[in-house]
Amino acid sequence: MSHSPAPDDAGEVVASVGPLDGVVVLLRDFLDRSGALRVIALVDQAPGRPPAVVDCPRSAPVQVDLGERTVYVPHAIELRAAAPALPEIRRLPPFDVDAAAGTVASPVGGLQHLADATRALARALGGRNVAFAQFATTDPTTPLSLTARSDDSEPLVVALGEQEFALEE
Repeated sequence: MSHSPAPDDAGEVVASVGPLDGVVVLLRDFLDRSGALRVIALVDQAPGRPPAVVDCPRSAPVQVDLGERTVYVPHAIELRAAAPALPEIRRLPPFDVDAAAGTVASPVGGLQHLADATRALARALGGRNVAFAQFATTDPTTPLSLTARSDDSEPLVVALGEQEFALEE
């Protein structure tokens, strides 16, 4: 791994996170294709170790929390890793939301499309890993978030601000 200090000495900047490079490539692909604000994956590591948290925000370094240390991968760096293919993902305009009423207005099928895409992302991670994607809304203080587990052992969760709703498949 190539190392250099991260901004404000928050962690080291690396050119690779080894076996997690494929996860970084997958999250960046999903982020770019979906227009998400942020995509996060919880990825199982070796037995006895906590899951790695790979946090891919838009236009910022990818943060990888390995449990014992946190490293940063420059967003635009080329990684030599293959990632599973994702289905077609369309970018949608920001959702119209009312957090108090728990309502989301989008183009017909828009929320279902992004829910299906987030499920596909989780399945591409494999195992019992988790995918989280955050999308813009017309209310900047209330982003819309989707969380899916790769093995479908739990329903997809839609969150508007602090409110959460299960979305059955």
